[in-house]
Amino acid sequence: MEQLWSPPTPEVAEVIRAVCQRLVADADSLTDALTGPALTAQNDPALASDASLVTEDRQANRADLVQWLTSNIQRPGCRVDPYFGSRTSAYFRDLASRGIAPDFVAGWRAGLAVSWRRWLEECLAQCDDPAVLVGVLDIVAQSMAQYALDWFAALREASGSNAVTDADAEAVATIQLIAGGAPVPDDFAEMRLNYRLARWHQALVLWTDDPHHVDALEEAVAAVRSTAPGRTSLVARASTTSRWVWLSAPAAPDLHPVEKILGRADLVQTAVGRPGDGLEGFRSSHQDALAAQAMIVRLGSDRRLTEYAAVELIDTLTKDRASAQRFVTKTLGPLAGAEDVLRQTLLTYVQCGFNTTRAAASLYAHRNTVERRVSRANELSVVKVEDNPTHVAAALLVLEVAPDLAVIAPS
Repeated sequence: MEQLWSPPTPEVAEVIRAVCQRLVADADSLTDALTGPALTAQNDPALASDASLVTEDRQANRADLVQWLTSNIQRPGCRVDPYFGSRTSAYFRDLASRGIAPDFVAGWRAGLAVSWRRWLEECLAQCDDPAVLVGVLDIVAQSMAQYALDWFAALREASGSNAVTDADAEAVATIQLIAGGAPVPDDFAEMRLNYRLARWHQALVLWTDDPHHVDALEEAVAAVRSTAPGRTSLVARASTTSRWVWLSAPAAPDLHPVEKILGRADLVQTAVGRPGDGLEGFRSSHQDALAAQAMIVRLGSDRRLTEYAAVELIDTLTKDRASAQRFVTKTLGPLAGAEDVLRQTLLTYVQCGFNTTRAAASLYAHRNTVERRVSRANELSVVKVEDNPTHVAAALLVLEVAPDLAVIAPS
């Protein structure tokens, strides 16, 4: 690509290379720092509510960040050629097929503000020569701005050459109207979806983190559909790595066969909404499933099957990961990092109404064993179960879904 500014001096080039080396080693945390503001600035509810698309958006941000940093390590201060890998290209096709058009300009503006501030901090720590610092900032400011312009040009070119007609686009557009609360007549929706709405529905979201595992995702979807003799199902391709599924029947669908199948799907995760009747049930169950998926992705949990009805409280408590971690730590203290069996026993004891006999039967353990475990768990917990069982149970439930939130404290 044509170089639009003067090359850096050797001193300036060395600072640029050194700072880029520091930042590329911290690419994940920097990506997290800029993705939140960029996603908010893009101002698209359809994107923000789909955890699979949010994951792909973050991955695209990381790819751009690493592309710019590694290019400047190899050729400091030179113009950087944007690179759209297969995963990024698939993400943009998914957005186009669903009619999602985020405000990428606003997103880039927000992301660049975060990146520029971090760049300034690293430069001030790395360089104490004012003249060299001015040279670094002058070149990098031009490089970042030009990379954004070149990125948009590459996006326009990719959008033109990768235009696709997605067979699911019409169905997904209708689903998004329904999910958004639009007054969609039942007969119109049924015709567009080829799916009967005057029944009970249970919505699922199946997804995988890696586009290379799409075959496993499709196998899981096919297996779920095969468990539905005598009932109907609807499947929509929400993105490259996620599928929206509805199971319907005259009464609330039985999920036990589905749970068995998905429990064996190692590479696929599933979120399940509460069953509901009619168009409103179709809508609310889907919103539940999306909320459960967003929570699992937000917490970095590897849980295979999550029913929203069982984790709604956890979802509310963990909207902010740092706050959730503080709540767990302040409530449980050393118990947060103790053996799983202690936490599980105490949680079961609370859920069984403080009845040791019932808890022992539920855990297939001897009553005396349960009593010892409960006593030890309560010793470790900062908040005692007899003082505030609600907080203790809530913190234990959070750790059951996201054990990585545990902060091991000295006992």
